[in-house]
Amino acid sequence: MTIESRIEAIRKMDARRPGFPGEHLAVLGTGLLLLLTAGRSRSLGRRLLAGAAGGALVGRAASGTGGLARVARMMQGGRGGGRSGVRVHRSI
Repeated sequence: MTIESRIEAIRKMDARRPGFPGEHLAVLGTGLLLLLTAGRSRSLGRRLLAGAAGGALVGRAASGTGGLARVARMMQGGRGGGRSGVRVHRSI
């Protein structure tokens, strides 16, 4: 089994599992805590490790199962990825 097929199997398994209420907030909080830890650490290795893990968790909270992107879409009244009638005015 190759690494790519293992990663794909883990992604499929994760997509099928049910989320729990507040999961994205817990992941976001953990990611932000790790990013703060990375900023305070004096060791370069700890900074890199905590920063990478924190960034990955924040990204997961924003896009993963039950993520913030889904919550934002639901708050706008749409379920799909479409615009759902929301107009964005940009000023230059």
